[in-house]
This record gives sequence, C-alpha cells and structure tokens, in this order.
Amino acid sequence: RYGRYLNLLKEDVADGLRFVIMNCGKFLQQQQRTVVSSLRCLQEPYGYDWFASSIFLIMSGDGEKTLTFLQQFSRLLVSAFLWLPRLHSSVHLPVAVVESGIHPVYFCSAYYIEMLLKAELPLVFSAFRMSGFTPSQICLQWITQCFWNYMDWNEICHYIAICIFLGADYQIYMCISVFRHLQHDILMHTEA
Repeated sequence: RYGRYLNLLKEDVADGLRFVIMNCGKFLQQQQRTVVSSLRCLQEPYGYDWFASSIFLIMSGDGEKTLTFLQQFSRLLVSAFLWLPRLHSSVHLPVAVVESGIHPVYFCSAYYIEMLLKAELPLVFSAFRMSGFTPSQICLQWITQCFWNYMDWNEICHYIAICIFLGADYQIYMCISVFRHLQHDILMHTEA
C-alpha cells in the first residue's frame, strides 16, 4: 500500500513482497543458531523485515532484483547495522550475546548516540533524562523500521544510501540530526 501510495509501484506486487520476505526468512534462517531460552524474542522469528521491504520498493517491486541485492549486501559489514534481522540469533555472534536477546546494534550504537547527543544537544539529552526514556531506545525504533513513519520516502532512500556508501556510523549521525530537527518540539513537550 505504501509503495502504491507513493506511486513507486504500478501494479499489485503483494505476491512479490511475500516472495521476498519468505526467501529472506529462509536465507537468514540458515545463519541462525538455535537457542534454548525463555525470552520470547528468541523463540520467534525477528519480526517484520523493514529493510527488505525498503529495498523491494527501491527496486520498484522486482522480487528477483531485491533478493539478489540482499544476498550480495549481506556480505558487507554495514548490512549488520542496516538489515537488523540479519543478526537475529546469528551464528556470527558469541552465544552470550545471542542469549541476551539484545540486538547488537543496540549496544554498539546506544553509547555513541547518548555520547553525541549529550555533546551536541545537551538540552535534548536532559529532556530525555527527565522523561525516563533513553534517546537510544527511540533511535533503535527508528533504525529497526528504517525510519518509516518518521521520514519521507526520499529521506529514507538517502539514509540507506548514505549508510551503505559512507559507513554504519552515519546511522548514528542520522539519528542525531533527527533529534536536532525535533529539538524545538522535544523541548516544548518537556516544558508542558
């Protein structure tokens, strides 16, 4: 629906998206380890694959192109930061990390998000401290959903391209820039 709304897709390609999601699930499952845990997040598949859906829209609904790109992209280090389902229960991670149920992007990026926000936007950082939320929680939500519902489609494409070409640290810079853009609103809500 989102692709048709943006006029990115000319026809109903729901079957193509199902094909991509199903094949991505199979592909990623080959790289996952079996973990015995009471954590629900480790007992079930990762959840909706926002990154694969974004690439599907970028490829104009071509399922074959999307899968080819994702398989080749999975060889790059940046894929671990952009395509979050790729590291879900991954055999490439230490067992202790997998058993924690915390996605590596969270503990890799959270410190840097907090540190940069404190240095660049101290008032926004303080507002988050007073609210009881951490900015990294919000950023993980944004990153998980490839900024869908937070940015326009062109900005989402720029975010993906910038991170692929310039590196995963730009994911953190993007989060900080969104907080800078929202600074006035965040401070107004804090006062209220």
